[in-house]
Amino acid sequence: MTRTTSISRRAALAFALAASATGALAQQPARPAGPGGWRVIDSFDVGEGVYVRALKLEAKRNVMWVGTSSGVHEVDLKTIKPTSTFTRKEGLANEYVFAVGVDHQDNKWFGTNAGGVSRFKDGQWKTFFPMHGLADYWVYCFASQKDGTLWIGTWAGANKVDPKTGKFTTYVRELINEWVYGLGVDAKDRVWFGTEGGVSMFDGKTWKSWTHKDGLGAPNSDQLAFSTNTGLGTRSRHDLATMNEGKATYNPNYTFAIHVDPQDHVWAGTWGGGVAKFDGSKWTNLSVKDGLAGNIVYSITQGKDGAYWFGTNRGVSRWDGKRFQNFGKKEGLLEENVYALAIAPSGEVWVGTRKGVTRIGR
Repeated sequence: MTRTTSISRRAALAFALAASATGALAQQPARPAGPGGWRVIDSFDVGEGVYVRALKLEAKRNVMWVGTSSGVHEVDLKTIKPTSTFTRKEGLANEYVFAVGVDHQDNKWFGTNAGGVSRFKDGQWKTFFPMHGLADYWVYCFASQKDGTLWIGTWAGANKVDPKTGKFTTYVRELINEWVYGLGVDAKDRVWFGTEGGVSMFDGKTWKSWTHKDGLGAPNSDQLAFSTNTGLGTRSRHDLATMNEGKATYNPNYTFAIHVDPQDHVWAGTWGGGVAKFDGSKWTNLSVKDGLAGNIVYSITQGKDGAYWFGTNRGVSRWDGKRFQNFGKKEGLLEENVYALAIAPSGEVWVGTRKGVTRIGR
């Protein structure tokens, strides 16, 4: 059954404060299954004012970390109930959490909106600001290399954090663009960066970058206006809005997400250019013309069965390599801008949107 919980707009997840809910749990008819039996299982509605920006599985403890605009929650995947809720009161630098990372020592890192990075280690909190070596106060992504080196993507470049010394090293000029939203590490331990100006890669010695001119992002077949909500000097109005006066915009170099698959293919979610795949020599693109739900791709993950899941501005797409299955509000999503995706050990897909979380399974 699909269920929706109505609670205070101040809460970040419905199941986080279910005991003090202001509305009753409402049962709705089960959603019909699509190809392969996939359907929406649960939706937890938290109101218009709350965004779910980050979802991170901590597999060792069977926990899902849920980062929202009102704090972060640790959710037990067996019971689908929270074990902890963190806000500024508990030690988080800022309640608006854009990214969650778990390093090789199982420390939790929370990237915030203008609050720097907060690390939760052995029950203690520590926050890092530029004065400590962090590139910027706005933090959007994490990734780890084989030796435990942690990478942090910010609005002013990327940081490499040494796992032994904790030293921060900042890279800015080496990147195609300093606004970093996506990070991934491939089997060769190369680090991939999704930025506002394209995709960059660092192999430990040299840097290389790709843009729309190299094939990143599908063509602007709908002749959409180019977005101006990007680039240096726009911080005061840099709100990640993808519409201009109610109309869709296009900026294929702008990369929201990076995913590296087991074949070392690099997937990049773009603004208006759909999702792009790099096979090591060339880029190919999937867009709405191929069946993708939307051409703005905020998030990417991959299921145990190898199928890819893309979070777009028009819902979620599952792609098995041959066909798409799309989920929108009609199929049970709370809202169609999908900012975060994560796969639970059960194979269920967690979907983060404005208004809450939806689980898709079979």
